[in-house]
Amino acid sequence: MAKIAVDRELIKAAMDRVVERTMLMDMTWDWPCGVAYYGISRAYEASGDERYLALMKERVDEYIELGLPAWTVNACAMGHSMLTLYEATQEQKYLEIALSKIDYLRHRALRFGDNVLQHTVSPKNDFPEQAWADTLFMAAFFMLRVGVKQNDRDLINDALNQYQWHIKYLQDPSSGLWYHGYNNLTGDHMSGLYWGRANAWAAFTMSQVGHVLPEAYLYPQFLDVVGSLNEQLSALKLLQTEGGLWRTVLDDAESYEEISASCGIAAAFLAKGNPLHIKIINKTIPAILDNVSPEGRVRNVSGGTAVMNDIEGYRRISRSWTQGWGQGLALAFFAGLLSYDNTRNDGAL
Repeated sequence: MAKIAVDRELIKAAMDRVVERTMLMDMTWDWPCGVAYYGISRAYEASGDERYLALMKERVDEYIELGLPAWTVNACAMGHSMLTLYEATQEQKYLEIALSKIDYLRHRALRFGDNVLQHTVSPKNDFPEQAWADTLFMAAFFMLRVGVKQNDRDLINDALNQYQWHIKYLQDPSSGLWYHGYNNLTGDHMSGLYWGRANAWAAFTMSQVGHVLPEAYLYPQFLDVVGSLNEQLSALKLLQTEGGLWRTVLDDAESYEEISASCGIAAAFLAKGNPLHIKIINKTIPAILDNVSPEGRVRNVSGGTAVMNDIEGYRRISRSWTQGWGQGLALAFFAGLLSYDNTRNDGAL
């Protein structure tokens, strides 16, 4: 029987290096830190290494003491680590911060169309009536986790509706791939390109719904999530490069291989739990490890990327620097490898 070709000690050593390097980064309370600390949270949960939790707790407590910013959709990504810290310590302050983010998302965050959350990165209305795939990680997935924890059915349904609407706006039914963004004012996908990290945000967060939500099959929206993910993964497996990775524009041979997208996509294949995907995952493992430097920097991660004007804009985004989202998605992939033997699939859905 096919198995994941994973050396657990090698993965744990890489995880140690990435966590240590991540904690040297001076990230503020925003989405890069939110994704990075989500990765540390997953590393802690998969490995049981209390050092990871202690490092994250110390830094988060420092942030709290300094004072927290106004919320945006993207800043809600830090809610993921608040849930982990609360579950591990039972300190009420972490839950209170998470719930304040939920209050913002419910009552003050900008929405449009079918009540879909607008992509926001600041208190300004930066991207009027635009839906970006990023929002699934920063907000919808977080809302789902809190809804389950609080047994809040309205919040669960709001989260699942966000998934449904983003599928409607962003997935190309002809290819199964996801566009980077959608502009409701102009009714188009702006660049109209299949950006790698957008597909990672979509695939990874959709792959988590069945693991987070008890009896997910009783929610009609979940069937759309599963169907969307199945079609997306079927398309993504055909676009894996010979080197085991995915490109920053998925179907563009001139685009570079990009590691944050590759980690998120590979983590989605892991979470899906389909044995047909094992060969895809095994091809990815050495490629990801080769992109972790001795000091724990995840290399070849593209910088923060708006919906660019054309394909050349994506090709030219720098990948020279250490990025919180690269660190965090690599840790999510490593955590998935360590947890794979306990992963259940979604049956025949």
